[in-house]
Amino acid sequence: MNLSEISRKVNFIALMVRSKNKKIILSLILLIPFVFGGFIPNETMMPAFRMKKIVLDAGHGGKDPGNIGSRAREKDINLAVTLLVGKYIKENLPDVEVIYTRDDDSFPTLEKRPQIANINKADLFVSIHSNSAANKSAFGTETWIMGMKHFDNNFDIVKRENSVMLLEEDYKERYEGFDPSSPESYIMFNLMSRAFFENSVSLADQIETQFKDRVGRKSRGVKQGPFYVLWTPSMPSVLVELGFLSNSAEEAFLMSKEGQEYMASAIFRSIRDYKTQIEGN
Repeated sequence: MNLSEISRKVNFIALMVRSKNKKIILSLILLIPFVFGGFIPNETMMPAFRMKKIVLDAGHGGKDPGNIGSRAREKDINLAVTLLVGKYIKENLPDVEVIYTRDDDSFPTLEKRPQIANINKADLFVSIHSNSAANKSAFGTETWIMGMKHFDNNFDIVKRENSVMLLEEDYKERYEGFDPSSPESYIMFNLMSRAFFENSVSLADQIETQFKDRVGRKSRGVKQGPFYVLWTPSMPSVLVELGFLSNSAEEAFLMSKEGQEYMASAIFRSIRDYKTQIEGN
């Protein structure tokens, strides 16, 4: 037997072995669904996500009035709009439980607000505020998500909102030396989880679109900032600025019953559309 014949026989035997192995492997693959069928997840077996709880946070309150316009106090505007948002959700989304961080003129700590959301295992956290600026002509809405983009440009408003913690008696111990007026203190915010970033952006986009297209307000866009109240929630979270109390026209609009209903309705519709989107309906 020459070398070429030996080579042909070896190749033939190898081919038979490979063919036999393929049959064995194929047989095992076909058996997997029967042997492990009860343990292989598929779309029909996975429970569908449902948004069941939302925490609404009326910014400031009690001894903290927030921004003050010529006639309005931020804490009052925030509470009125927040309660209306909750009312619309209860009336139109009966499967969603609404939880308030405050439903009166009380002063929950900055730490307590997101804790309420975490303890109740909420699916969404929405904090409602009213803005102010030294420039009296500034106006428009903003919706914020947790992030450090354009930190230098946004530091003034971030510092103002986070400085609420200074009204708490034990703030140094509670916040472990965090200084809201020191840019260096915000280094830790770079360690935030981005697990809920995309969903937060989605809701923020929808809120600003509703403000602009349905209420006719000027949208200043979706922005990022290291707000303490957005740092600790374990769910998608946004902070809404309804407008500038330092602008007399915008202050009058936000003080009016009609203006509050329009703004609350826009936030509600955004939450409703977000719910539909993430539930895949």
